[in-house]
Amino acid sequence: MLPENIIYVGVLLNLIGEISYLRSMFLGHAKPNLVSWFIWMLAPFIGVFFQLKAGAGLSVLPVFMMGFGPFLVIVYSLLKKNAYWKITLFDSICGFLSLIALGLYVWTHNIEISIIFVILSDGLAAIPTIVKSWKFPETESAYIYVVGILNNILGLLIIKEWSFSIYSLGIYFIVINAVISFAILHRNFLRK
Repeated sequence: MLPENIIYVGVLLNLIGEISYLRSMFLGHAKPNLVSWFIWMLAPFIGVFFQLKAGAGLSVLPVFMMGFGPFLVIVYSLLKKNAYWKITLFDSICGFLSLIALGLYVWTHNIEISIIFVILSDGLAAIPTIVKSWKFPETESAYIYVVGILNNILGLLIIKEWSFSIYSLGIYFIVINAVISFAILHRNFLRK
């Protein structure tokens, strides 16, 4: 277990990743899928509430940052014309199912079951970005997702009391960020 203060390194890395993504949007490269990014903003903020309720400490900071970055991306997308990916019917279906899972997450009174619903909600929201990243990797920036992996690893390394409700979101965010990073970078991996 690392000292809790190491979490601030993760927060700094995450902020750098978010600034990098916003810069990529400004340059016209990254075009976020707003369905994904909206749920990615909403679900972690709700998740932080439940993790704090479960007794988590500073280890929730990476999860909070997983919501804060998308908040910035959404605000910037709405301010800059043509800064986001066109929303399709598939995206809308994934978003709708994600919101249902998120609603069940909030409605459930069992913390462990609530965490499963937030993971399901976030995973459903990630599908449009994974598909877009695989088909059009030039419309995404892997840096923010790689930083998300590092940030959540640091969050896991400071956990004092391991319970599903405290560690599960961190592990999930590592996995989903790795999947999206691979979808963006797969052409580089497959060429070698």
